[in-house]
Amino acid sequence: MRLTTDLINNSLSFINCLTERELDLRGHKISAIENMGAARDNDAIDLTDNDIAQIGNFPLQPRLRTLFLGQNRISNIQSNLSTSIPNLQTLVLTKNRLTELADLDPLAGFKKLVHLTALGNPVASKEVRTFAPNYRYWVIWRCPAVRYLDFAKVKDVERKKAQELFGTSEEPTELASKIMGVKSKGFVVPTTNGADSSNKQDRIYTDDEKKRMRAAIQQASSLAEMARLEKDFAEGRIPAHILEGGDPMET
Repeated sequence: MRLTTDLINNSLSFINCLTERELDLRGHKISAIENMGAARDNDAIDLTDNDIAQIGNFPLQPRLRTLFLGQNRISNIQSNLSTSIPNLQTLVLTKNRLTELADLDPLAGFKKLVHLTALGNPVASKEVRTFAPNYRYWVIWRCPAVRYLDFAKVKDVERKKAQELFGTSEEPTELASKIMGVKSKGFVVPTTNGADSSNKQDRIYTDDEKKRMRAAIQQASSLAEMARLEKDFAEGRIPAHILEGGDPMET
């Protein structure tokens, strides 16, 4: 579903328990963020449980302080996002597709970000990512304003350890430089003007292929496998074993 101005204007807007004006856009299967100029008069926006792949395309919204984006398909964060919503204080990214530590780097631009959670992403899983043991220290180092990460208060000893591991922004350590060099391509939502989209991303899938893709994602055994499949499909690739499988509707 598209995030239209009509959907925004007709959605519930209310004063939440923090006395913020909150816009409820949960569960509409929205595939891309757009037309957010119609939502400028809100302090909080809830986009939980949609199909969003990229965080971006916000106009300047200095009033926005809280953004809920859990349970989407997010694998990419727009590099200049912080210039559009500079006063963001709370960001919820649970259960998405963020894979590499460097994918979180755009969050470093948020100078007022206090509450952040990214639990349920492959990047936060020690079993999946090479640098995952450094996940918490990396976020603390890149986002020094954050005081609560994944619902746990950031301690001074953690800030000290993060600096020992990664150095300073002017003089990063070898480990920091290595991590910054590993960034997943992610899925970038095409702009509405249709500019600069690759041939692979323009591929039109048949109904049978779509069924097989959905079935493969539903049957994935881990978040990492789901993220890998999502990336392949977004770039126009379908692994051979999926195409050659049996009836996609069989369980």
